[in-house]
Amino acid sequence: MNRKTRQILFFPLGIAFLSLFIVAIRGIPAVGHYRGPYGDVLNAVALSERHSTDVVTAINFDYRGFDTLGEESILFAAVLGATVLLRRHPREEKCEPQEHAPQRQVPEMSDGVRVLALGLAAPTVLFGLYVVLHGQMTPGGGFQGGLVLATAPLLIYLAGDLKVFQKIISHTLVEFAEAAGIGGFALIGVAGLVLGSHYLENVIPLGSPDAKVLSGGTIPLISFATGLAVTGGFVLLLLAFLEETLELRLRRRRK
Repeated sequence: MNRKTRQILFFPLGIAFLSLFIVAIRGIPAVGHYRGPYGDVLNAVALSERHSTDVVTAINFDYRGFDTLGEESILFAAVLGATVLLRRHPREEKCEPQEHAPQRQVPEMSDGVRVLALGLAAPTVLFGLYVVLHGQMTPGGGFQGGLVLATAPLLIYLAGDLKVFQKIISHTLVEFAEAAGIGGFALIGVAGLVLGSHYLENVIPLGSPDAKVLSGGTIPLISFATGLAVTGGFVLLLLAFLEETLELRLRRRRK
């Protein structure tokens, strides 16, 4: 398909999509005017039924946990697809990492930036673990905490270089973490079938909302598994993109 044909097809289809989009957003209720009983019902029953003070986390990892498992599977497939596309071809030759193109003059990183990045790495890990483990009590959970945890290796890279990043990050361990996270999520669902009657049924004692981390039954376990999968997935993507971007590839094709 040539450029002119694509333009001819794009404009009418783009106008049609824009029209449908405008019609759709016109039907969205105004901010603060929730329309529908679903949220009101869960706000009323989540604390007594699941002993979770964060209703959003209870929805993600319990009431609609099967939907969340599908979302996590999409993330797993996306990471897998990206790493497959960025994999090294047998005909490509690995060279020493290059931090920038030789024709560009990039200033050296200041000591202040290095110290700041290194100083933020440990608090970032601590805060990420807090968000993951306390998702059933306060806003957060595995998705948010996993992203925070994945930021810590990036800070290490900013404080050093690709070689340092590769030394502290185990490619195998990161892959295992992602697979263990989504696999653990699925196995918790199987426990609901074995010990209860439905997949992902909350079969662990709920504890007390005052018991901090030990409340919510399976909710904190699923949140932890999700955090493990999200952290592993994003660190794996970061590692793949850095290696692809910062390493020179020499392609030698057989004639």
